[in-house]
Amino acid sequence: MNSTIEELVQSLTLEEKAGLCSGRDFWRTKAVERLGIPAMMMSDGPHGLRAQKPGSSLPNDSIEAVCYPAGCAAAASFDPTLTRRMGAALGREARAAGVQMVLGPAINIKRSPLCGRNFEYYSEDPFLAGELAAAFIQGVQGEGVAACPKHFAANNQETRRLTVDSRLDERTLHEIYLPAFETAVREGRPWSLMCSYNRVNGVYASEHRQLLTELLRDSWGFAGFTVSDWGAVNDRVQGLAAGLDLEMPGSGGVNDARLVEAVRSGALDEAALDKAAARILNIVLRTADLARAPAEHGAANGHALAVELAKESAVLLRNLGALPLHPGQKVAYIGAFAETPRFQGGGSSHVNTRGAVGALEAARRGGRTVQYVAGFPADRDQRDEPEFLRAVAAAESADVAVIFAGLPEFFESEGADRRHMRLPDCQNNLIARVAAVQKNTVVVLHTGAPVECPWAEDVSAVLCMYLAGEGVGEAADALLWGDANPAGRLPETWPLRLEDTPCYLDYPGDGVTADYREGVFVGYRWYDARRMAVRWPFGHGLSYTGFVYRDAALDRPTLTEDGEATLRVRIRNSGAVPGAEVVQLYVSDATGAPAPGGRVPQALRGFQKVRLEPGQECEICFTLTARDLSHYDERLHGWYAAPGRYELRLGHSSRDIRITVPLQFETQRFPPLTVDGTTPLGLLLADPRTAVTAQKLLDGRRGDGDGLMPPEAMAQMLDATPLRELTDCSAPDGLLAALRRDAGE
Repeated sequence: MNSTIEELVQSLTLEEKAGLCSGRDFWRTKAVERLGIPAMMMSDGPHGLRAQKPGSSLPNDSIEAVCYPAGCAAAASFDPTLTRRMGAALGREARAAGVQMVLGPAINIKRSPLCGRNFEYYSEDPFLAGELAAAFIQGVQGEGVAACPKHFAANNQETRRLTVDSRLDERTLHEIYLPAFETAVREGRPWSLMCSYNRVNGVYASEHRQLLTELLRDSWGFAGFTVSDWGAVNDRVQGLAAGLDLEMPGSGGVNDARLVEAVRSGALDEAALDKAAARILNIVLRTADLARAPAEHGAANGHALAVELAKESAVLLRNLGALPLHPGQKVAYIGAFAETPRFQGGGSSHVNTRGAVGALEAARRGGRTVQYVAGFPADRDQRDEPEFLRAVAAAESADVAVIFAGLPEFFESEGADRRHMRLPDCQNNLIARVAAVQKNTVVVLHTGAPVECPWAEDVSAVLCMYLAGEGVGEAADALLWGDANPAGRLPETWPLRLEDTPCYLDYPGDGVTADYREGVFVGYRWYDARRMAVRWPFGHGLSYTGFVYRDAALDRPTLTEDGEATLRVRIRNSGAVPGAEVVQLYVSDATGAPAPGGRVPQALRGFQKVRLEPGQECEICFTLTARDLSHYDERLHGWYAAPGRYELRLGHSSRDIRITVPLQFETQRFPPLTVDGTTPLGLLLADPRTAVTAQKLLDGRRGDGDGLMPPEAMAQMLDATPLRELTDCSAPDGLLAALRRDAGE
């Protein structure tokens, strides 16, 4: 804290300090005119500016703005460069509109496909979400506007989100639900961060000292201010003491008075209030100073960027040859989404835009000849039999039928979770009927999350646009007709059915508690561990060209605790058209060491998107550290990698691994091991510290029970046998004492 901020805080009255820590209204902080402290204006903005119109008192009366791809689509780009560009565009637009803080990105983990707000979130994988979030933050703040990643933490459902208690163990919290925020803070350096509504293991996120202070500030080095989600404050005094700086929106002075009274009564240390006020002032003054520079924003440039981002985010899920379309073909467009596309979700991120163009209009503008039949409405599940039959007839008489399907907006919105994973029945029925009469059936999906696709094996191609912003129609047109090559990858697994999902039995809970019983087995970690069939795996996405991987090699065969290892691989475009490949690096622990809570088969630890001309080849590299091999160990309350063999898997998706490279890891660091009479022998044999002595004990038992049972059964029995059955635990110089010394007790 510099002297200017310190002096300002000392110049504030107690009432003014308390006032700075709550909003003036729905979108602004309080100004202190006598000291020249301005108000800060905020706006929703994960994928577009939702700034309140000047002079309007209605919180949802927003200005017109560019609508970029929602988080579900932006994540499918697998390209931090693009999320950085999107953040920068939002930052420029915010500055031009007089906004100093953008509320985004939204980076909560997609625990279940049913979460009503999944369209706004990035991924089921914390590594991918963190890298994209950090880049978005850098883009926004590079334009002089504060970014505010949200919602911290374990906010993974909309059902009773204001009060539900997310209950999860320490490893699951640290390994799955916190890393995206940690990366966002460490790499993105956000100037603000928003806490969530829910409770985390019994404590409201707005009062959670471990999250708001011990982790966020003391461990990760967060230097900005924290802000509540709108209306998330439970106890204002406890919240401020725990590390919640700013309450939004304002409470009409009620909580300001409570803070003042708490300081005067001694219930709240005034130093805590001073710190909160200083942190808020630091960002308020910084953004006010940066806002003096002229802002350059053009709606036309923003729309062009929205189209480009939508092209990069679309995922070609299936293609048996119907795509790309060709001039001269008789093409039928079916489905109301062709004319009126769904391109964003409902709720606080809804952008007021007039720039959206449907694929049908884009085709007509491009001089393409297509027949159009609505087939079904975009805003409800209602079958009109004559329209249904017209669509089937049009498909049958065409060379290719393109069905634009998706979820109506009321299916996906902030504030409510989905009840099922199905498309409207009228859409599923029509797709099945068209596929029965037209072998070249293409389905274009407009959804914010996975849907069940019972017709997937019956159609020729599936192109997922997700909710791709106002450029969705022009992007779909370019991709369908081969003017652009699909380059997106799935940031989440698409299961065959809802019942296959990791938290099916526990989501969304009983309305009071949400138990995360699946632990760290979220998304592809769950499906891979069970070798379960899925509709489309994490990281999947096809192209109109092909790519060859070769010559993968490490610069060293062994990695140490404080070292680095670099993995290189060459990628070549083996097809006839330009395209982009997303090279994904997964790490698999092959040490065989036990991990409390279970060992996930593999985890994403790197990705790079490369664009190559036909025949062009390039080399890419990944740098790994011990953290990339690690899981969170509750015994250490930190990250741990066991010594031994790991596999580095380079792939086109989580289930399309092209090359596997072995890596050895050496360390002298181990989790604590308690040795007593109840410790199983197998646990000691698996630990390098005690393995030699335990083996001596086992060798001394060779021959015991010979002939009583098969050797494998005997080995399992000995593995589970406690030490008290194998040695004299009371002997001071016996093997038990030696094992304890080996374990470092």
